[in-house]
Amino acid sequence: MSSFKAKHMLALAGAVALAGAALEIIRSLTARHMLLAAAGAVGLAAAAQAADISGAGATFPYPIYSKWADAYKQKTGSGLNYQSIGSGGGIKMIKAKTVTFGATDMPLKPEELKEAGLVQFPMIIGGVVPVVNIKGVAAGQLVLDGATVADIYLGDITKWNDPRIKKLNPKLSLPDTTIAPIYRSDGSGTNFLFSDYLSKSSPKFKEKVGANTSVQWPVGIGAKGNEGVANMTRQTDGAVGYVEYAYAKQTGMAFANLINKAGKAVSPNADSFQAAAANADWAHAPGYYLILTDQSGEKSWPITGVSFILVYSTPPDPAATGEALKFFDWAYNNGAKMAAELDYVPLPPSLIKQVRATWQGEIKGAPGLASAPADGKRM
Repeated sequence: MSSFKAKHMLALAGAVALAGAALEIIRSLTARHMLLAAAGAVGLAAAAQAADISGAGATFPYPIYSKWADAYKQKTGSGLNYQSIGSGGGIKMIKAKTVTFGATDMPLKPEELKEAGLVQFPMIIGGVVPVVNIKGVAAGQLVLDGATVADIYLGDITKWNDPRIKKLNPKLSLPDTTIAPIYRSDGSGTNFLFSDYLSKSSPKFKEKVGANTSVQWPVGIGAKGNEGVANMTRQTDGAVGYVEYAYAKQTGMAFANLINKAGKAVSPNADSFQAAAANADWAHAPGYYLILTDQSGEKSWPITGVSFILVYSTPPDPAATGEALKFFDWAYNNGAKMAAELDYVPLPPSLIKQVRATWQGEIKGAPGLASAPADGKRM
């Protein structure tokens, strides 16, 4: 081989080696960029997932929270992951810091809020209604009062044609059917509202059972959630249960009218819930601690209740709490019509203004609150 050829072959070999090294560098850089891109995608996915607002608690407001969440996601792209597990469960989960907000229909007392470091505010007003499954009895035909319902749940009234029920319904043909009381087996605000009303109506019930999110019912069949009570009532001949009105309305269940504190028979609807809420003095209720059962007024529905939201005053995740407050603010501004369609009662503007002032004054570090003015304008 000539010296010239040898030099060219060496040069060619060097070029091949350099090309190989360059290819390895390119491959290495490509792999690194792919890893970085993949890591970025995971980060974006995590951020997208984090955008879903997490909450848990009361089943009472679930129909309207679900409706609001669908509309809010269409508008903003942010979702709501709300677990309808009952008020007791919602209180436990917010205290355990496993959700951004808790929801309860039994308001926490100011001292409990302070101890837990929580801020409480009202979100929606609605009503709990007795529902029945009695052959030949349609919605609104049966009339009951608190004392009679209390005696049913104490086991003192066991037949639908009991003289005490017939006295309230002189024109209604009632069968000799055994009454099957259905109750909430889980800790719930619906339980609280119902048992609070019965405790106010019957000293015996107050003494033997009392009012709480979870009580020991002397008789009956337990079912979980408003959905469970509604289903069990529909499936059981002679049953009586109690559910949030939206559940009764959506499923066409037969509800009973009630005789209120003024001695008037009233039907459950937005007007009677609003009448019960009309005299609420929120401005002088520390922590918004108000219970609207057995209110005065001829048109008042006696088992009216408020569903409350619980968040931390110093949020463990300020950004998540800020997103939750944006959702609630949107609902205050845009959710009234949807609420009315389900016979919930939106909060009055004066109360919404008060709630926004509470956000500004009591919740620290959540973004967006500085632009959530107390005068009721949008964030």
